[in-house]
Amino acid sequence: MKILKTFGENAAATEAVLQQLEQRGARTTAQVDPIVQEILAAVRTHGDAALRDYSSRFDSLDPDTPLLVTRAEMQAAWDATSDPLRAAMLLAQANIRAFAERQLPRAFSFRPTDGMEVGQIIRPLASVGCYVPGGRYPLPSTLLMTVTPAQVAGVERIVVCSPKPARETLAAAHLAGVTEFYRIGGAQAIAALAYGTHTIAPVDKIVGPGNLYVTAAKLAVSHHCGIDMPAGPTEIVVTTESGDPSGIAADLVAQAEHDPEALAILITTNPDLAEEVVLETKRQAQTGAQPESQPNLIAQQSLAANGFAFVTATLDQAHALTNRLAPEHLTVDAGSDLRWVKNAGSIFIGHHTPQSMGDYISGPNHVLPTGRNGRIRGGLSVLDFLKIITVQQYTLDALREVGPHTIALAEAEGLTAHAESVRIRMR
Repeated sequence: MKILKTFGENAAATEAVLQQLEQRGARTTAQVDPIVQEILAAVRTHGDAALRDYSSRFDSLDPDTPLLVTRAEMQAAWDATSDPLRAAMLLAQANIRAFAERQLPRAFSFRPTDGMEVGQIIRPLASVGCYVPGGRYPLPSTLLMTVTPAQVAGVERIVVCSPKPARETLAAAHLAGVTEFYRIGGAQAIAALAYGTHTIAPVDKIVGPGNLYVTAAKLAVSHHCGIDMPAGPTEIVVTTESGDPSGIAADLVAQAEHDPEALAILITTNPDLAEEVVLETKRQAQTGAQPESQPNLIAQQSLAANGFAFVTATLDQAHALTNRLAPEHLTVDAGSDLRWVKNAGSIFIGHHTPQSMGDYISGPNHVLPTGRNGRIRGGLSVLDFLKIITVQQYTLDALREVGPHTIALAEAEGLTAHAESVRIRMR
């Protein structure tokens, strides 16, 4: 983890690093685009045969193993799950559901003038595909985070894809009542969800995080079906003046252990705090926070490659830099900091709010925008599974009153047929 100052003699070098970080989303997916395009084309053309070929090659799927996971397998996984883990899953599911229910938009209608009524109705998507990573770690939490808001929205067909699904993931699928679960992953799973195969019907939208191949594949198919966002390698920024070095380091290491490509950043005006955090982060990644812990090799890799402590000259610069980076996860000191935060996927306030709580239990979704997409949207929500359809209705009297204004605008634009469609109904 490197300390960089945004002022003084090294300011230019620091700015160059920041400009590279601003391009992180496009730069990282570009390196895998050729193989992703090849996989997408093969699955689109050859369906199950290509899907099985890539799943065998990348995920060691046996040729005789069905793609579809049975309900009996999910039930068996739940039965084999310990009581503490069951309790944790039940609490997580309840909190995710409660949060999603409060996010639901409302239908409404009103009358701007007599005889003119406008409003909106809410309808769920017909089908969604939920991608659950299955690489280094089992992620039952991601299954609950993607499936539960889709259920709250009322989506009829919810498809889960996960390569080499762990028992914990299958147990979460049983808890969630999943009925269509395929043991496939990577770009080939995204292709199957987008284009369909002989076995798997296509979906209207694909959601969920993944590695660079999954992220690149989602972006590539986004003209064919909907996607939530590019949710790539994990990112964390801690912007603080007085935080506890051990707690800050623990959060940085926790997010860094997701992936060697993870981004871990501290922003502060306090150079002493920066030095303490860097030392503590190195110690925790090497020896763990507890005496019996083992070295966290993945965290060490990501911190060495993508770990930075930026020291700014002023608080305003620290705040501006935070918004410039638009991080996936952001930790700040106090609730008053919310006034200056403009760009972030999810915000964690204070020493007693470790980011891991949001990863699992709190309720707000942990599928969050990466690659500076926090500038344009927040995390996955129930809104990602809904359509807001607008409605309007006029009486003849209202049309005669308001219609001339539409005619004036249409004729100003040269769209005479638009004007006539109003005029003919006003007679």
